[in-house]
Amino acid sequence: MLKRAFYQIALFSCFAAASASAQSVVPDSIPAISPAKPGLFDRVISCQKKNEEALDVYERLERLEVRKNGSDAAPASVRIARVIPNGTGMNRIAVGPDGQPTDPAAYRAELARLEKALALLVNNSRSQRDAVEKFAKKKKERNDLIDATRSAFLFTFVAREPRADRMLSKYRMEPNPAFKPTTRFTSIYTKVRGFVWVDEDAEQLARIKGEVTEDISVGLFLGKIYKGSHFMQERYEVVPGLWLASFSQYDFDGRKLFSGFSVHERTFYTSYRYIGPPKEALLAVRKELGLADLGKPGSAAADR
Repeated sequence: MLKRAFYQIALFSCFAAASASAQSVVPDSIPAISPAKPGLFDRVISCQKKNEEALDVYERLERLEVRKNGSDAAPASVRIARVIPNGTGMNRIAVGPDGQPTDPAAYRAELARLEKALALLVNNSRSQRDAVEKFAKKKKERNDLIDATRSAFLFTFVAREPRADRMLSKYRMEPNPAFKPTTRFTSIYTKVRGFVWVDEDAEQLARIKGEVTEDISVGLFLGKIYKGSHFMQERYEVVPGLWLASFSQYDFDGRKLFSGFSVHERTFYTSYRYIGPPKEALLAVRKELGLADLGKPGSAAADR
C-alpha cells in the first residue's frame, strides 16, 4: 500500500501546486523572483496526465536492485524484466542485462501467455471482464489521488538548480494542515514531506524526494512503516513531449505483525518503446511470435 501511495505522490505531487502556488513564497535569502510562470502548473498537470496515460502504450526495460540495507554498495539481488502493458496492467518477462532472453523457451512461453491475454481482451472475452473492472477501479483511485493532492500539500519555491543542460525549479513540499483525508491512501499524505523539481521550460515534473515524518499504519493496522523511511524518483524526456521515470528508490523500514522488515529497492527504467493499446500490442506480440494470422492454430484468437 505504502509503495503504491508513494508512487502516486511521485506522479501527482506537482498537481497540488496548481492550487497551492498562491501560497508559495520566495525565501528572503534569494532574489525576489516569481516562483512560477502564470498557468505553469495547469500545463504541468496536463503534461503529467499524458505521461501517465503513455505507460499503458509504452513497453520498457526495468532493472530492479534489492539491497538488505540501504547503505549497501552492492545489491543482494538483481532482476531485469521487459515490462509490457497488457490492457489491464503489466506483464513482466525476465531478460538478461542486455535485454535479451536468457532462456528462450521460457521467454517465448511468457510471450504466448501475453498474446492469449491480449487476444481475449481485444475480443471482449467474459474471462477478462473482472480484470477490466479492476483496472478501471485503479484508474478511478488514481484520479481520486490526483484530486486529493491538489489540497494535500503546500509548496514553497526554494531555488533554481541545474541538471545537465536543463534548469529546474525546486519546491519544498509539506502537508497542508487544513487537508482532511478521506481514504487510507490519502491519509498517508499527512505524514510525508520533501521536495519536487519542475522543468519550467518543458512544463514537466523532473524529480521528487520525500520522507515519512510519522509512523504509518498499513494493512488494516497489522503493519507499520517507520518514520524516516524515504523515496525518490527521477524523470526525463524519452521522446519529444513525453517525460517518464528513469530511476526510483524506495527505502522503508517497519514491521508486519510481530516481525520487522526492510525494503530497499532501486529501479532503473530504460528502452521505452511504443507498443500501442491492446489491439496494436497484440499484433506486435504475434509478429514477434511468428503468428501473423489471427486465426492461426496456437493463437488465442482460436481459443474462444
